[in-house]
Amino acid sequence: MSGDPNSRRRKLGLADTALLVMGGIVGSGIFMNPHVVAKDAPSAPAILAAWLLGGAVALSGGFIWAELAARRPGVGGTYAYLRDGVHPLAGFLLGWSNLLVVQTGGMAAVAVTFARYAHDLAHPGWHESATAVGALLLLTGVNLLGVRSGGGVQSAFMALKILAIAALVACGLFLAPRASSAEAAAAGEPGLRAFFAAMIAVLFAYGGWATASFASGEIADAPRTLPRAMLIGTAGVVGLYLAVNCAAIRALGVGGLAATDTPASEVMRRALGGRGAEAIAAAIAISTFGFLAQGMLTCPRVYYAMAKDGLFFEAVGRLHPRTGVPHVAIVLQGVLACATALSGTYEEILSWVVTVDFAFLALTAWTLFAFRRKDPGLRPFVTVPGEPWTTAFFVATSLAVVGSTFVEHPAKSLLGWGLVATGIPAYLFWTRRRAS
Repeated sequence: MSGDPNSRRRKLGLADTALLVMGGIVGSGIFMNPHVVAKDAPSAPAILAAWLLGGAVALSGGFIWAELAARRPGVGGTYAYLRDGVHPLAGFLLGWSNLLVVQTGGMAAVAVTFARYAHDLAHPGWHESATAVGALLLLTGVNLLGVRSGGGVQSAFMALKILAIAALVACGLFLAPRASSAEAAAAGEPGLRAFFAAMIAVLFAYGGWATASFASGEIADAPRTLPRAMLIGTAGVVGLYLAVNCAAIRALGVGGLAATDTPASEVMRRALGGRGAEAIAAAIAISTFGFLAQGMLTCPRVYYAMAKDGLFFEAVGRLHPRTGVPHVAIVLQGVLACATALSGTYEEILSWVVTVDFAFLALTAWTLFAFRRKDPGLRPFVTVPGEPWTTAFFVATSLAVVGSTFVEHPAKSLLGWGLVATGIPAYLFWTRRRAS
């Protein structure tokens, strides 16, 4: 064991990995999406039901990815599950969709959140989209200089985010006056179509539990630690999100929650006045900026790796001779994220991301059946309870929400899938070029 060069690098234990899972989920969505959900599911029972269903989907996804991680430890996470369980083209299209739709759209949505709360705090004289693009350009420039956010800085951002959420819940439940009867009244009659439209925002907020699988090489005893951490981290986020929504509904009411696009600031304003609203807006802006910085730092490395494998433009696989960073990949990611931030509203960006992301997640979950058939005698440390119904529930719910995005936002959904489809000729081109 002492001769293993990786043994000294595998330092993440159960608590560290559980926080990594939570950090991959808790981004900007919980600060913005309660407002979006309240508009589409306009009653308190419907709102909480949507977040409970989203939590059930996230927990079932956590179980599924935990077993996948136990069956396929250290093989590259979701990309490898699709490559080995479906076809190499499926794995390539996942990376392609991350570049053009999922990761790019997620960064744009986080940048819009940062801009919205920054404007709520400072009230500048320009449009929010300019602030979102400015944040993306700034982080692109920082990464081009080779400046990395250290572990201490990232931990500080995460701690600030937890403190902001804890303060929001405490103030909404105990300090803010209860919403008036007019605000508490249902804003409309929720139907099944509206409910699944609300699930677009819910699942965006819950997304990210699978990202910890990419760090399996840095986790101590990954076959046991990673599955446990996925379940602990995902369950913790479910409880956190339900608490935030209960606090917002109590303080603002359903109507008030639907009426404000900065619900966290409004809850704190009612509890502590203007200074409370400014404090939470500052905390959210800083924490979302830190989350965005982490994504801008790590995501271009995926495209760099694709290029080094011969499956992307050769230039994307180059490192800057002075800074040592994949500068072309960083610029590419930054430009696409800026374009997406300017392409539509926050809600439209959610549809852009969810319609593609959860289709790939559903397909990845389905690979669990393929791996079980390939290795029927393997009994991993953790298995999905209630099979095959748990995986079927995850796949069916995910696809239902994907279908809802086509109904609610057909143009954005078709554009997103059109971009994914361009990956098919790209894959054929690069595989033939690599073979030659």
